[in-house]
Amino acid sequence: MSLIGQKITVLGAGVAGLAVARALALRGAQVVVLEQAAAVAEVGAGLQVSPNGAVVLDALGLGDALKAVALRAQAVDLRDGVSGNLVTRLDVARLAPIQGYHFVHRADLIEILRQGAVEAGVELRLNARVLSVSLTGAVPIVELQSGAQEAGLLIGADGLHSATRAALNGAEVPFFTHQVAWRALIAGDGGPDVAEVHMGAGRHLVSYPLRRGALRNIVAVLAEAGARPDHIVRLTWYVTSKAEYLAALVSLGVAYKDIIGRHYPAMALVQVVALVENRAKVEIEATAVIPVEGA
Repeated sequence: MSLIGQKITVLGAGVAGLAVARALALRGAQVVVLEQAAAVAEVGAGLQVSPNGAVVLDALGLGDALKAVALRAQAVDLRDGVSGNLVTRLDVARLAPIQGYHFVHRADLIEILRQGAVEAGVELRLNARVLSVSLTGAVPIVELQSGAQEAGLLIGADGLHSATRAALNGAEVPFFTHQVAWRALIAGDGGPDVAEVHMGAGRHLVSYPLRRGALRNIVAVLAEAGARPDHIVRLTWYVTSKAEYLAALVSLGVAYKDIIGRHYPAMALVQVVALVENRAKVEIEATAVIPVEGA
């Protein structure tokens, strides 16, 4: 099947959406990418692009662009999380030039892919929030806030709340994996181009340099420790509209009692310009103190 002139709609301007958009456009397809955000902004933190990912970017004609913004890793060190002693080292510096292992800021990778997609002729439509997808007719129908449109060939790269996945498999509710991850970017320390993985029981911490060593990316993952609602000692509620929050107090109170019960720790309300999740109305930060058995 020839892709020349084929009309293709991609939902989501993330890494996957922009990459597939460029790949298809390079083969002659007429590609439109629908992105709900108002801009392809600098979000996220560090990514490790392994050799198989680097080969894909090279095949897309973006290998040199990746090398210009990424660090080529020398090694990945696996360390004991308590003592810090080296357990083993993965010597990725020995890989062939085309098989580079890279550290890159997600925003830099997105910008490479965005530029590549646009240069290939992809049309990028922002503020295009998809409400639903219908697959019942001869062609997919995408329902946007601005109205419905035919999608031709449809590719879903629309993330956690994917309308495409819901149309294919039915609605799904995200579930807790019993793992919590914290991410941070700090000033670089001038260290080597090495990723360090500090390992422990039910937890690990990964760090590596970004942007020529100017930054250091940190990801810490911890298994849940059996906390209960009554262990919560502080709650901070972040909202984008104080008025909407106050208007919804009754329904919020019902939901709170269903989940937390009649436990009321110290609370604070903070109004902010935006939340991390685009569609969220409220985000809650909690601190819990879990008693140590026998203490």
